[in-house]
Amino acid sequence: MNFRRLILIGVPYGWLLALFLVPFAIVLKISLSDYAVSIPPYTPTLDLSEGWAGFQDFLSKLDFDTFKFLTTDSLYWKSYLSSLQIAVISTFFTLLVGFPIAYGMARAPEEWRATLMMLVILPFWTSFLIRVYSWMGILGREGYLNSLLLSMGIIDEPLVILNTNIAVYIGIVYTYLPFMILPIYATLDKLDVSLLEAAEDLGCTRTSAFWLVTAPLSRPGVIAGSFLVFIPALGEFVIPSLLGGSGTLMIGKVLWEEFSSNRDWPVASAVAVILLLILIIPIILFQKNQQKQAEADQ
Repeated sequence: MNFRRLILIGVPYGWLLALFLVPFAIVLKISLSDYAVSIPPYTPTLDLSEGWAGFQDFLSKLDFDTFKFLTTDSLYWKSYLSSLQIAVISTFFTLLVGFPIAYGMARAPEEWRATLMMLVILPFWTSFLIRVYSWMGILGREGYLNSLLLSMGIIDEPLVILNTNIAVYIGIVYTYLPFMILPIYATLDKLDVSLLEAAEDLGCTRTSAFWLVTAPLSRPGVIAGSFLVFIPALGEFVIPSLLGGSGTLMIGKVLWEEFSSNRDWPVASAVAVILLLILIIPIILFQKNQQKQAEADQ
């Protein structure tokens, strides 16, 4: 029995070790290396072939010059701030659009819910890249949106939407909307309707019953959906590259430029390490807070 339990626990931890911790250790090692005109374009400061002596030599020469460089160049911290802003705003609008859809799905007749679920998941059957490219055809100066607005007489000249931050917001909200809808729907689907009936019997209107009962109980789904949208949106590269303009500054684009164009792997790795820490630290703090609240409720 203990052996089975060990295997059950070991599989996810082994997966985490192989696909997260080991790659992270490699990236961290590169971030502490020195830039060099070579293949690969860096000189490792840690040589594992030398064993313990190599590790001691690495500790004696350890420096964080690459990370210090990121603080001196405004491009990097501006990219982080811009990415955080775009990710937060996109998550807010995704929640604003996704919550009513999830609520409508949860309150729909039972026989319609499977169909509505399929419609939410349906975009995943198409390539992510094709879906982003389609928005270029919709939002362009001669795209379908401007053609429709011009034909209806709403505007006199084409709107400039493509290659702006607005196009990036639209692309992120559209792309990650299912990640917001599904967790919220899963939470609302389990909601006991009798709680709303009891609130209305006690004098609450439907609106006040929603804010006093439905909204608090849907909090786990909202938090899960927000994390599922915020985390990939923060490091997004494809959407800002295709829909955003030269003024759209996101850390994913900077990371790509450092790796591909500048071939400065140590700087690119340092950027990736900081980005990962920005994502992990709030999640850890949130989980600890949730654990404390659960212990307090007990």
